[in-house]
Amino acid sequence: MVVCAAAGSLAAAHLTASSSADTAVTVALTACGAPPARMAAGPVRFQVTDDSRDFVNVYVIAATGNDVYAELQSLAPHSTVALSTDLGAGSYALRCVFSNGKIGTSEPISVSGVDDGAVPGYLPLPDLDMQPAVAAYTHWIGGQLPGLLAASKTLDADVARGDLAAARKDWLVAHLDYARLGAAYNAFGDFDGEIDGMADGLPDGVHDKDWTGLLAIEYGLWHGESAGGVRALTQGLVSSVNGLIQDFPSEEVDPGDVPLRTHEVLENALQFELTGIADYGSGTGLATTYANTQGTAELLDVLATLIRQRDPALLTTARAQLAAFQADLSADRTAAGSWIPVGSLSVKQRQRVDADLGQLLETLAEVPDLLYPRTSA
Repeated sequence: MVVCAAAGSLAAAHLTASSSADTAVTVALTACGAPPARMAAGPVRFQVTDDSRDFVNVYVIAATGNDVYAELQSLAPHSTVALSTDLGAGSYALRCVFSNGKIGTSEPISVSGVDDGAVPGYLPLPDLDMQPAVAAYTHWIGGQLPGLLAASKTLDADVARGDLAAARKDWLVAHLDYARLGAAYNAFGDFDGEIDGMADGLPDGVHDKDWTGLLAIEYGLWHGESAGGVRALTQGLVSSVNGLIQDFPSEEVDPGDVPLRTHEVLENALQFELTGIADYGSGTGLATTYANTQGTAELLDVLATLIRQRDPALLTTARAQLAAFQADLSADRTAAGSWIPVGSLSVKQRQRVDADLGQLLETLAEVPDLLYPRTSA
């Protein structure tokens, strides 16, 4: 794996005493170090010192081509941090990208010998290369919001006429519509809390007068609240979704959120849905988790080109594991077709869900690192 280090607390973990295996390299605005012209294949560790007044990112790159083999992020002026990797035979160089915009490259480093542990190179990712994926995902989110509004209005209409049985069915439709949008939550601002906030942290918990949104409605519908008591919440939901639709075109999806959420959405599902923490009475945690997988599938689709350029096998594996996990969830229903509450899963069902999700999360955890922005490597 590539070893990354940064200034501050991360850097402290990489500050090590020099040894015979260490190679001291001093970088400056005038030169990106003077590494040895020849090195043996195998583990290498550069003790990099920034002799400038600017922060610097230092990369081990292929002397020809675009591959990167290791990186050191935000090395502070006049500090020394270890940059470690494992190199096979080939020609490499150091690349220095300073915070003032200056870029420098060292003389080539010729590495000879055999090393079974050599790390594979990876393509850098300029910020602009992420923009098509961000634009595609933003467009997809915008296209999903009218469906969320329609489902919210249907739910409100059910409650308005006092049909709480219909409201419980239509609540799930609205909640799943929102659960598919996981990577965009940061772009929703305060609307996220208004629409799907949990009661945790509120002074009066589930009885707090300021608790709003889908989960507050869930609590009311499954805990004997009257239609009149729930109506204010469903009206508020419609208002909040309308507000989100009006606001969303002026918001921006953070490019870093898109690859990060490929892993984080299902990690959150494991933490909140599959433990029952986010269940306020409906017992539909598996349904919510399935909606989360649908959102994850969309993220993999918009990122497919970028992932495939860097690791095509990763994309294939992730999609296969995601499909297997979705099949697990789909199988966990009653004969009537309703979702089995998480707490009612058999030991065998739970073991299958946990095992397949664990494998999937391990695979998806590689995506954010693979698509980490490296503007000028």
